[in-house]
Formats: sequence, structure tokens, C-alpha cells
Amino acid sequence: MDWSSMFASRVVVFGCGNTLYGDDGLGPLVIKVLQDRGDLGKDVACIDAGTSIRPLLFDLILSDNHPQRVIIIDSTTDEDMEPGEVREIDISRVDPKKISDFSMHQFPTTNLLKELQETTEIELGIIVVRAAHIPEKMQEGLSPQVQKALDKVQEKVLQLVNSEVHKA
Repeated sequence: MDWSSMFASRVVVFGCGNTLYGDDGLGPLVIKVLQDRGDLGKDVACIDAGTSIRPLLFDLILSDNHPQRVIIIDSTTDEDMEPGEVREIDISRVDPKKISDFSMHQFPTTNLLKELQETTEIELGIIVVRAAHIPEKMQEGLSPQVQKALDKVQEKVLQLVNSEVHKA
């Protein structure tokens, strides 16, 4: 994977999560599906961030070369959503519950997202899907509810990729 593409692209799509823990693997799977499509354009980088989103966000903040837009895809345990429900959310709505030791949902990561939004011209989009099942022990594969949400997540990503950046 060419991680440097995040510094040379108009849009960067990060898929977050751990594929070894059920629905938490949504983000990386969406990245694979988007890469397999091959129709996003050369100015869109799709990066499987796995559980390493923090250092990537830190690198983006420190870089002189920023994309116009960053899109983050992740699962959530937000109880205000139904399993498999897809939403685009604001950084203030990132669910603070801990899914795993390397979750995007912990405060250092949410703080980095807020800093990215406040200190750069990057427009931030966060797409989440409510997990139906995140196992205690390793168990690969998405639940049927989250599997059904894949097409809707792709549609939301394409809408964000193709929309104008409005950040002032």
C-alpha cells in the first residue's frame, strides 16, 4: 500500500477497523470494495487504515500537502442507531465507547480529528454503520445487517467524493 498517496490526492478515504472482530472490520472491507470498483479516479486515495488511524491523522496534520477532503469509514456502537444503519456524522457525534484497544473512538483519535478539522482546510466526512455484532474473541466476517449496508456506504462515499468542498 502506498501510504504517501494521502499527501498527493484530492480526496483520501480511510477505512478504519479490525477485520478480526466481526462488524468492526467494516472500514477495511469498504476500502477493498472501493478499490476493486476502480472508478473513483486517480485523485482519490483509498487507504485501509486498520487500527492505525491515529498516526495517519497526525501525519496529515503535520504535512504541508493536504487533501481537500478526508472521508473516514468506521463502525459504531451508537445505541441511537439500528444495526446496519448508515449515517454521515459530525466529529462531535463520534461514539466514545471503546470497541477495542486500538479503536478510532478513543479520545486521542477524536482529538486529532478535531484538530485536523480546526487547523487545516480539509473538509472532514465521517460515515458510520451501527454494528450488529462485535465479538469478544476473534471472529471474522460481517453480520448480515452490516453486510447489507455496504452498497449504501459506497453511495455515501461517492457522493462525498464528487461533491464540492465547502470549507471556508
